[in-house]
Amino acid sequence: MPAFFAHSSGGRTKLQWGTTYLSFYSAPYVPQSHADKPAPPMSEFIGKLLMHLPHALRVILRIGFYFSLLAIFLPRLTSRVFHAVESLLSRLAERKTLAVIALFFMVIGVRLAVLPQLPVPVPGIHDEYSYLLLGDTLAHGRLANPPHPMWMSFETFHVNWFPTYSSKYPPGQGAVLALGELLAHPWIGVLLSVAAMCAAILRMLQAWLPARWAFLGAVLVALKFGIASYWINSYWGGAVAATGGALVLGAMPRIVRRAGTPDALLLGLGIAILANTRPYEGLLFCIPVAGWFLCWLAGKTKSPVALRTRIVRVLTPLAVVLTLTTGFIGYYNWRLTGSALLFPHVLNTRTYRTTGLFLWDHPKEPIQYNNEQFEDFYNGWEREDYQNTWPDVQRVSVEKLTRSGSTYFWWGALLLLPGLPFAFFDRKMRLPILIFLLGTAGFLVLIWSMPHYAASLTGVIFLLLVQAMRHLRTIRLGGRPLGLALSWAIFYLLATDVGFSIARHVCDQLEWACQGDPSRAAIGKRLFQTPGKHLIMVRYQENHNLHDEWVYNGAEIDTAKVLWARELDPVQNARLFAYFRDRQIWLVEPDTDNTKLIPYQQQAPPAQK
Repeated sequence: MPAFFAHSSGGRTKLQWGTTYLSFYSAPYVPQSHADKPAPPMSEFIGKLLMHLPHALRVILRIGFYFSLLAIFLPRLTSRVFHAVESLLSRLAERKTLAVIALFFMVIGVRLAVLPQLPVPVPGIHDEYSYLLLGDTLAHGRLANPPHPMWMSFETFHVNWFPTYSSKYPPGQGAVLALGELLAHPWIGVLLSVAAMCAAILRMLQAWLPARWAFLGAVLVALKFGIASYWINSYWGGAVAATGGALVLGAMPRIVRRAGTPDALLLGLGIAILANTRPYEGLLFCIPVAGWFLCWLAGKTKSPVALRTRIVRVLTPLAVVLTLTTGFIGYYNWRLTGSALLFPHVLNTRTYRTTGLFLWDHPKEPIQYNNEQFEDFYNGWEREDYQNTWPDVQRVSVEKLTRSGSTYFWWGALLLLPGLPFAFFDRKMRLPILIFLLGTAGFLVLIWSMPHYAASLTGVIFLLLVQAMRHLRTIRLGGRPLGLALSWAIFYLLATDVGFSIARHVCDQLEWACQGDPSRAAIGKRLFQTPGKHLIMVRYQENHNLHDEWVYNGAEIDTAKVLWARELDPVQNARLFAYFRDRQIWLVEPDTDNTKLIPYQQQAPPAQK
C-alpha cells in the first residue's frame, strides 16, 4: 500500500495527491457551543469526521464515494461504460496465449517508456553488489572465482573468500543478471525477469480464474511491480522467485485436470527456481502443493486419469527434473564451499555473523574482524537492532508488515474488504489460502525479512485479491451496481498512484529503496575512460554510514581496469600496492567529498624490529 505504511518526513506523506481536487475542506474545524449554533447537518458531520482520518485514507474514501455516486445515480450509464471497456480487454484475455505474450512485451515497453523519469537504477544496497558479483561470475562462464591473495583489502559484505571468492546467494537472481550483462547491462536481466513474472502469473491465474479476471490480476501485478517498485528498479530480486511460485501454482490445477507432461515439467521448473532463489520460503510454499499432489497421485481427488498415466506422464518427468535440480544444487555448493551439503549462505553466516536467523535465536559471542566497517555492522548494528526481547519481536514484526504492505498492496485495496471474507471462505481457494498462511508464518518468524523474501507468494496474493474483487462485484444496492463501481475505483487508485510515482521520480514507496549513490558509478566511469589500470583506495571517517559501502568488485580482480579496495593498516596497504604496482593508485573519501578523486599518498609501513 503505497501510502498506507509510508513514513512521514518533513511534514509530508509519501502520497502527495494535491489539495485542489482531493480535499473537501481547507480550514480546520473549530468547535462551537450548542447555544451559538444549531446542530450541524449530516454532511458537515461527515466532513469533520474525515478531517480526523489520515490523509491517504480520506483519499480512498472520497474516490470510493465518487464511484459509488456514479453507480447510484447513473446505474445504467455506469454499467454500460464499464462493461464496454471491459469487453475490449476481454477479447484479448480470451486468447490466452496471445495475452501472455502481449503482457510480457507491454511490461517491457512501458518501463522503457518511463526511463526519462525512472532511469536505469544504480546499486546501493550491500546485497545488490553481491548479486552483481554472482551475475558477473556466471557471465564469465563459471560458478565461483579463486580466492585472491589480497582478499583482506577487498573484503566486503555478503561475499565469501574461502574456499572460493563468490557471492553467498543462490544462483537464481544471479542468472538473470548474467543474462542482462551478456546482452549489455545487468538491469536488462531485471527487466526481462519482471516481464516474465507478470506473464507467468497471468498463466497461473488462467488456471484458477476466468480469462478476463486472470488478465485483470496480471495487469494489477504489472502496475504494482513493473514500473515503480524496487523489484524492477534495483538488483535485489523478487521477480524470479515470484515466477517460480507462479509456475508451481499454475501447473497443479492443470495436472489434476489433464495430467500433461508439459505441466509436470513446468511444475518441476517452478520448484527448481524456488530452490535456487528462496530455498526456505520455497520449501514452505511447496509443502501444501506436495500434499495436494500426493493426494491426486493416490487417487484421493476426483480425476479421470488412470494411475499408470499419472505415473508415466507426470510423476516420472517431475522426478527427473527434481533429481537434476538436487544434483545441481549439490554441485553448486561443492564448487563454492567444498561440500555438497554446505550452502554458501550458511558458510557466510558461520564466517561473519553472530546473530540468529529466527526470532527465538540468541546472539553468539562477538567475532573479531579485519576492518572497522565489519566491526560496526556485525558486532554493532546487527546485535543492537535485535536483542531477543519481546519489544524487539514486536518492532521487527511491525516493520516487516509495514514494508510488505507497501510492496504488495495499495490504498485502494481497502475497498476489497467487503469481498475478502467471501474469498477466504471460498472452497476453490483452500490451497492458495493454506500456502499464504504457511508462507506468511514462515516470513514472520525470521529476524531479517524484506518484502521480496516472500516473493513466492506474489501470485497467491493477487489470486486472492482478484477473487475478493469478483465477490465484491456481486454487491448491489437497490439493484444498482455498487460493487462494479468500487472495483473500478480500486484499479483507478492503483493506476493513479503509479502515475504520481512516475511524475515525482519515485522508484519505490519504501524510502530507502533505489537510493544508490551515483558518485561511485561516476568515478568508476571516469577512470574507465582514463588510460591504464587503476586502484581506488576507500577511506571512511568515524561517522561513516555502515549501509553505504563502496568496496565492491567484479569476478575478475587482477585483470579489472578499475578496482576498489579498503584502506587498512600501512602494512596491508604496502602489500596491496606491491601486488598492483602497475596501477595508478587513487584515494576517495565518501564521507568527506564523494565526488573527489585524488592521487593516493602512500605511507611507509613501520620498520621491522
